[in-house]
Amino acid sequence: MIRTKPAAALAFSAILGLTGCSAEADTAATDTVTVTNCGVEVSFAQPLERLFVNDGGMIAIALAAGAREQMTAVSSLARDADVLRLVYGEQVDSLNEVAPAQPSLENIVGARPQVLYAGYNYGMGEARGITPEVLAQHGIDVYQLSEACRPVAGERVRGTMDPWVALDTDLRNIGIITGNAETGAQAADDIAARLESLRAAPQPEQKPTVFVFDSGSDTIFSSGAFGGPQGIIDAAGARNATEDVQDTWTAVSWERISIADPDLIAFVDYPGQSVEEKIAALRSNPASRNLKAVRENRFINFPYAMWVSSPLNIDAAETLRSVLERHDLAPASGTVPRLDVAALGLAGNDWLG
Repeated sequence: MIRTKPAAALAFSAILGLTGCSAEADTAATDTVTVTNCGVEVSFAQPLERLFVNDGGMIAIALAAGAREQMTAVSSLARDADVLRLVYGEQVDSLNEVAPAQPSLENIVGARPQVLYAGYNYGMGEARGITPEVLAQHGIDVYQLSEACRPVAGERVRGTMDPWVALDTDLRNIGIITGNAETGAQAADDIAARLESLRAAPQPEQKPTVFVFDSGSDTIFSSGAFGGPQGIIDAAGARNATEDVQDTWTAVSWERISIADPDLIAFVDYPGQSVEEKIAALRSNPASRNLKAVRENRFINFPYAMWVSSPLNIDAAETLRSVLERHDLAPASGTVPRLDVAALGLAGNDWLG
């Protein structure tokens, strides 16, 4: 996800009460597997030995799905290395990062992958000259991030899937296409069980409102109904202030945060604007400076890879639930976050100590 910003298995569907893309291997052939990606059946040659993965969230998905040996190159890793290292250990240190930020076409082609795992505004885009059609000319197949499926021609909106279904789908699919179907399914099942536990927890009588603040300038970059934050906030027992926005990551007006008057403001730890600068912007803007969350320092700050579609979304949901409880915004649930976000030492997390 960059600031130009703009079906799952039966067990998981039973938990969510939703349907999504299927992730079933094509058993009719021994040299390909077929999965459903963004509503289209796509076949991948086997064995898949060279996978290029862009962005911290997708790197986490690939690692969780057991695809480390197939990950021949990655990009946009550096900003998330610390949090990924907490979860995946030494696997992160040996990754071959060929570009510190968004990869160029030359970066991708030069790594000679069989498949690129990326998404629209997550490494791909017409303006950047990186699309499935362009990559096909270089003999490279594409698996698209389900959270950000390619926009319909003439429309700006990316993705239309429930965020948890999108994540479940990608874990299972990446496992299948890299020959690690069991590992991918185990990772998806673990998240489904943790999600079910959160949803079974006592719920607040009135859901607290959380506003996701990625960055602020003339507008605020936030996330709507189809982004990872929607699933995270909902699972934690709260309401996403921008849940009516039919998009993933997108810009909204400062008026939106004023009208929402959120109980908690959640930051995305992301290069370009520090947490201190974000808080300063909130304290100086007339639309936000008198909000109760700003006055009472009700902030949290999670790494980028915990907000975009990734296995770390469940860690974010568990941590957010515990923070809401500390603020007396949700009843005690006994939720114990598996990931110690406080160990990262990120600013803006006074309520994690």
